[in-house]
Amino acid sequence: MCPGYIDGLGAGFWIGLPPVIHFSKPAVKAKVVPEVLRGNKRICLAITEPQAGSDVANILTTATLTPDGRHYLVTGQKKWITNGMFADYFVTVVRTGGPGMKGITMMLIERDEETVETKIIKSSYSHAAGTALVIFNETKVPVENVFGEVNAGFKCVVQNFNHERWIILIAVQQYMRNMVDQSFKWLSQRKAFNKPLTDQPVLRHKLARMVAATEAVHAWMEQTTYQMNVMSFKEMNDNLGGHLALLKYETTRAATLVGDDVVQLFGGRGVTKSNMGKYVERFHRAYKIFSVYGGSEEIMADLGVRQALRTMDPHVRL
Repeated sequence: MCPGYIDGLGAGFWIGLPPVIHFSKPAVKAKVVPEVLRGNKRICLAITEPQAGSDVANILTTATLTPDGRHYLVTGQKKWITNGMFADYFVTVVRTGGPGMKGITMMLIERDEETVETKIIKSSYSHAAGTALVIFNETKVPVENVFGEVNAGFKCVVQNFNHERWIILIAVQQYMRNMVDQSFKWLSQRKAFNKPLTDQPVLRHKLARMVAATEAVHAWMEQTTYQMNVMSFKEMNDNLGGHLALLKYETTRAATLVGDDVVQLFGGRGVTKSNMGKYVERFHRAYKIFSVYGGSEEIMADLGVRQALRTMDPHVRL
């Protein structure tokens, strides 16, 4: 139960490598994918900026084509980039055109010690995740490293979000299940007022809330995973974006409930970094990050409703 350590090892694989597999040119894919899978190189996804988080369409990092048309020069900053401190490759969204979503492009940027700088961002979540501020200063990128078409990068971003959110949900729900397991064990062994804590109705009620919240989002997750496996890539992107957004919203809300209740059940041990309560303390310190990265709760809720409205018959009446 070490979320930051797990993200530091795996987040690049989960959210940085899929765009290379799906959208990069054959030569780039043939070079980068084996390097990353063998562990010879590290990769990260670099989208969020100091001025633009969930508002991806308004990023400011620019990529300017060189006069010979062979390279782009990238200048700008990316922030809160998981694995950024360790990465050799940055799957990056940049502005190559006008304002809005139709002016951004996704490309692969290779670390250049002279023009790419990374600074650690310290947080209560974990230093092990390698979360970084990434600074590009006229970093030279071959035009072959563009994913898909120039100025069509927003499509790549949106299509990658579904799998990114799916893997976040897998992690959060497993952490929640671990907290339920820890709680049952602790309440069964701990005694107060000469009887086990499981004899206290108010504490059993907290257990019930935790179990119900965990099992509900897990069942929804099973259904969604099945749909992701039987739908085509296009069908999934057309139909599951809002669905996954709402599931992420509901899961992180459930994790908030579990994170609060489990500390109450463990008492002082729930905020202690060692011994029996250490996993509870780690979860309580880390669970909030999941409600922010991969799309904040507010954005997720709005996206889910907007997609439902988009497919709704505008003439329907009561």
